[in-house]
Amino acid sequence: MSFPLLTVTAAVPAVGAILTAAVPAARRTAAKWLALLFSLATLALAVLVAVRFDPGGDRYQLTESRPWIADFGVRYELGVDGIGVVLIGLTALLIPFVIAAGWHDADPLETQSTRWRPTQGFFALILLVEAMVIISFEATDVFLFYIFFEAMLIPMYFLIGGFGDRAHTGSDENAAAQRSYAAVKFLLYNLVGGLIMLAAVIGLYVVAGNFSLQEITAARAAGTLDMATNTERLLFLGFFFAFAVKAPLWPLHTWLPNAMGESTAPVAVLITAVVDKVGTFAMLRFCLGLFPDASKWATPVILVLALISIVYGALVAVGQRDIKRLVAYASISHFGFIILGIFAMTSQGQSGATLYMVNHGLSTAALMLVAGFLISRRGSRLIADYGGVQKVAPVLAGTFLIGGLATLSLPGLAPFVSEFLVLVGTFARYPVVGIIATTGIVLAALYTLVLYQRTMTGPVKEEVRTMPDLRLREVLVVAPLIALLIGLGVYPKVLTDIVNPAVEHTLSDVKQTDPKPEVAVEAKNGEAAK
Repeated sequence: MSFPLLTVTAAVPAVGAILTAAVPAARRTAAKWLALLFSLATLALAVLVAVRFDPGGDRYQLTESRPWIADFGVRYELGVDGIGVVLIGLTALLIPFVIAAGWHDADPLETQSTRWRPTQGFFALILLVEAMVIISFEATDVFLFYIFFEAMLIPMYFLIGGFGDRAHTGSDENAAAQRSYAAVKFLLYNLVGGLIMLAAVIGLYVVAGNFSLQEITAARAAGTLDMATNTERLLFLGFFFAFAVKAPLWPLHTWLPNAMGESTAPVAVLITAVVDKVGTFAMLRFCLGLFPDASKWATPVILVLALISIVYGALVAVGQRDIKRLVAYASISHFGFIILGIFAMTSQGQSGATLYMVNHGLSTAALMLVAGFLISRRGSRLIADYGGVQKVAPVLAGTFLIGGLATLSLPGLAPFVSEFLVLVGTFARYPVVGIIATTGIVLAALYTLVLYQRTMTGPVKEEVRTMPDLRLREVLVVAPLIALLIGLGVYPKVLTDIVNPAVEHTLSDVKQTDPKPEVAVEAKNGEAAK
């Protein structure tokens, strides 16, 4: 039996979570370093997964398969394609930065008991979320995926409700109530989606007789598994609804601004840059792979919902007064682009959507973490409470600007490549949809530049006059993210070479090919006439 690399990659952060939680209460610093050590070990394993993955090889590699609940056809099956590899890499890369950025977020306040915000629990929960997200990207058994898709809600609930943002304008009681509301709303929305998906998972077993993604897709391709049209559509809707809540897609998005607004900045990054990616990843792997005909049937409606997400999220972001809620609504707009690329059903669109997942994770992490550093200094999330920061903290302002420019997909930074591919892929099949989607680019420039102008430029407000610039730890958190945004903006081929073969397999599942350019066809006809 070969070395179970995928199992170990998911198990290391889980073991780290247990050991971190077990550190004595007085040893908070030791718990932080232990969590960081395990996150770096996970990153090393993710790099090893990427190195061992052969883009030109089998669709699913490093596979593991063992009996689990044999009476119900459930197996412990893992495997990664190119899309899974890059998202595992994104997750493992971001968690050390999340831990380092939140180094003091769970420290007890002077007026509170040391038991009130257990540092060990905070970092243990982050590692536990990492483990569950990684195994979700690896699972090729539908039931196994479902378990961890739902289980990750539990640690996220406690991270949102138990370790909320300290920069709250109201009383402590109001802050606690807002955190509790955000955590419960997050949990309820996602639980409802999960319960609907559970019914669809059971229905899939009744139809297919097993939960193996590879066996079901192979049977469909061979014609030995034929789902009734209405059955396939109902099962697709059950899966898609759960993934659309997690993504989040309009109108199922309303939990995200509350959750991100009331969370600490590192936890907000964990939500939108890591956990939410499971929803869009699952659309590619499960919706298109298991229900190809239903996916094409639902495409027109999904494209409309994606367009609404793009425009609505950007418009609401323009009017936000809260920095973190602005980033949350911007993320809703960006997830609209990702879903648009997936259901454009073109190679450029789906490659762009996968790159968008990675690049959005990097850009949002950079912007939100710097925003968190800014908020911790001033003690307020309101945009109006800032002004002239670039004169007193130029490094902070500069990194904030780069994160913002990446968010608006400035050419030369990584998100531009992914957004360009999504739009090209959409124009190729749905030109009107592509034209409307471009309005999101204009609105992104508006809300990003207005945010920078109101917080960083102008007269220096008295409250920010003594604001310190980024410290060494904070620079070490942000600098690698900015370097990656620039590097992948200049040379995205390192990711596209891994992603493109997986996208080709996904398109073959839905029996779609790229539309031929009309100009080329007309030119060919003209030559033939001559």
